Amino acid sequence: MLQALRSFLSRRRRPGIDMLVPRRAPPGPPKIDVSRVGHGFGVGPKRVVALKDVDISVHHGEFVCLLGPSGCGKSTLLYALAGHLEPTGGSISIDGVQVRGPGPDRLLLFQDPALFPWLTVRQNLIFALRARGLSRSAAEARARAYVSLVGLDAFLDALPHQLSGGMRMRVQLARALAMDPAVLLMDEPFAALDAHTRSQMHLLLQRIWIRDRKTVVFVTHDVREALTLGDRVVVMAARPGRVLHDLEVRLPRPRDPDDEALVLMSRRIRAELAGADAAGAERRREEEATHARTSAPGGAGAGPPAGLGAPG
Repeated sequence: MLQALRSFLSRRRRPGIDMLVPRRAPPGPPKIDVSRVGHGFGVGPKRVVALKDVDISVHHGEFVCLLGPSGCGKSTLLYALAGHLEPTGGSISIDGVQVRGPGPDRLLLFQDPALFPWLTVRQNLIFALRARGLSRSAAEARARAYVSLVGLDAFLDALPHQLSGGMRMRVQLARALAMDPAVLLMDEPFAALDAHTRSQMHLLLQRIWIRDRKTVVFVTHDVREALTLGDRVVVMAARPGRVLHDLEVRLPRPRDPDDEALVLMSRRIRAELAGADAAGAERRREEEATHARTSAPGGAGAGPPAGLGAPG
């Protein structure tokens, strides 16, 4: 796939420039190490395998997008990174320490901004910062600085219901950044926004990431969103979730999702995902047919009827 992708892109760009290439890990130990992680839900024949033998390493300051169709286990992996879920196999470590539960070094952002509706924008940030042990004056100053960073100075004393969806998402981002986690985990935070607001959030997040170089793991099923935001895109296959490709995106920032090169790359990745989806669907049909045959009365593996011995 990658050789075809290089050929596909080189015909449209200056020779010798690869904009989507297999990821090469930088030297030194990773900040996040995901090793042979698997996870399943349920037991017996109804057990669902969400993740299978997932290996991912993330170094300090990388912006990694987990990309894949719904049901491929990317959110499951994100919750495992956050410590909200313990995988049934493999291991996850942050800075060499095994993840055993949630910690202040990681912060998870959801689609719902989860703001306290009775607190103003400023108070929502101050509440979170005070819970981290900051003094009132330090929390006040930090809240104002990060609200300004996301361009909401004029709405410091507004309540959440007085804000648009995009503005509430900016408040959530400001609160997360103000708390200064070592790792920012984002679960499709812009999925519910309209196209224009989502584009604005993409530009804002790129600008903040260029400034702060936070380690970010961002879940999305939108190929262009992944290519716009990530300096790495980890492409995952449909259930059981596993890594198909780990790709480095070599496009300058800030990126425009309508850029010709980005559009060409997204077409190739979508084609790869479509092929993986078709293969996964066929595999699941075969597994279901096998299970139906073996579990049916008189099917393969079935014993003799109750009360009867084996034929002599």
